[in-house]
Amino acid sequence: MFVYMEFLRSEDTTFSRDWQLNIRGKLFTISSPQVMGIINCTPDSFYKNSQKSTPEEQRSLIDLHIRNGATWLDLGGYSTRPGAGHISEKEEIKRIEPALSYILEMYPEILVSVDTFQAAVASYALEKGAHMINDVSGGLIDSGLFSVVSRFQVPYVLMHMRGTPQNMAQQNQYTNILQEVIYELGIQKEKALQAGIKDILIDPGFGFAKNGEQNLELFSRMEAFQLFDCPILVGNSRKSMIYKTLQIEAEDSLNGTTVLNTLALDKGASILRVHDVKEAVETVKLWERVRKS
Repeated sequence: MFVYMEFLRSEDTTFSRDWQLNIRGKLFTISSPQVMGIINCTPDSFYKNSQKSTPEEQRSLIDLHIRNGATWLDLGGYSTRPGAGHISEKEEIKRIEPALSYILEMYPEILVSVDTFQAAVASYALEKGAHMINDVSGGLIDSGLFSVVSRFQVPYVLMHMRGTPQNMAQQNQYTNILQEVIYELGIQKEKALQAGIKDILIDPGFGFAKNGEQNLELFSRMEAFQLFDCPILVGNSRKSMIYKTLQIEAEDSLNGTTVLNTLALDKGASILRVHDVKEAVETVKLWERVRKS
C-alpha cells in the first residue's frame, strides 16, 4: 500500500508514455490509446448482438470493425460468461478458424489477438499467424500456455481471474480487492517472465471472479495497475457492472460503456477492448484532443 500511495503522489496517471511490443521480431509502438474490436465466434456470449457463430456473420463484423478504426481484433471461441459450459480445444479451434483465416488473408496489416486459456488453441492460432494471446485465466488454467507464448515470442495479455468460467462467480471473496488482485497478478507475471515471455499487458479482469460492487471499487482505483510497468488493457464493454448498476440490459449499455472507457483512459488504459469500435475510436480521439488543449 505504501508503494501505491507513493506512486499516486509522484506520477501522472493518464496515458503518459509510449509502449513497444515485440511481435515476432518486429517492434510495434503503442504511442496513444488503441481500440480492440471483439469478435465472439461463439453461440452464447452474454451480449446477444455479439454472437457471431457463422463465418458470414464473423466476416461482416470483422469488416465493420476495421472500417470503424480498430487496431486490434480479438477472436474468442470459448464463451467466458459466468456459468458458460466447457468446450474442447478441438471445438474452440473449429470456431475461430474461419475468422482467423479471413483476417490474415484479407487484412494482413491488422493485429490479431486470440482470446484463449488453452495451450493447444494458442499454439494453433500462433502457427497460423496470430500476433497476441489474451488469456483470461492469467496462466492458472493451462500451465502449458506460458511456454507456447514464449516459443512464438508474441505479447501476452495477463488477466486476473480466480477459478474457471464455470465457477468464478463463487470465487469473489476478498478482504482488500485492490491489494489481492495486484498480488495475484504479480505472482503470475513473475511466472510468465520466468517462462520467457518478454511483453506482457495487464488486464484487471473486470467481471471475472468479482461482483458488481467489487468491479466498481477496483475500477475506481485502476491507476494502481500502472505499478506493473506494462500496458493496461481494459474490457468493460457492456458488462454487468454497467447494466446492473443502471438497471438496464446489455443491449442498452453503450452509453455506460463510453463513460467508463473515458474514465479508463484517464486512469492509464492503453487498449480498450470493445464490442462497439466506432464509438470507442471517437472516445479516444476526443479524449486526446482535450488532453492536448
